Amino acid sequence: MDEELVRALYEEHAGPLFAFVLRLVAGDRQRAEDVVQETLIRAWKNADQLHRATGSVRPWLVTVARRIVIDGHRRSQARPQEVDSAPLEAVAAPDEIDKALWLMTLSDALDALTPAHRDVLVETFFKGRTVNEAAEKLGIPSGTARSRVFYALRSMKLVLEERGVTS
Repeated sequence: MDEELVRALYEEHAGPLFAFVLRLVAGDRQRAEDVVQETLIRAWKNADQLHRATGSVRPWLVTVARRIVIDGHRRSQARPQEVDSAPLEAVAAPDEIDKALWLMTLSDALDALTPAHRDVLVETFFKGRTVNEAAEKLGIPSGTARSRVFYALRSMKLVLEERGVTS
């Protein structure tokens, strides 16, 4: 069971998590790989907590990875400098981290919607089209598009609430 969990977590989340961590460690691939590995080990150690969680575990993984990077940075500041600290100085600002975490959570929430709801939200909110333009692009009546936008936003709100994002 635990081996299957780690394998599933790795297959689903390691790529996006590595890309996120790579930015935090200023392109240091080895450090990013270490952080992703440590994050997955912590996920394995907390498997019971992950099984109880509803929705995606990616926000939890991103938070753990971010804390590992921050802890490593703090440790290096607490002892004499051993090597060039340039990569550590480029650790993303908290605003950038929060934005990246929000975008990952939003992406996961969009994936939880039906394709019809996701398509209409992408057309209206992310591509900036009006409901009528979105309806034309999707080949559906404008009344259907309006209805889908309404229900898609409602579904999105529920999905975000399930993931612990409050309005």
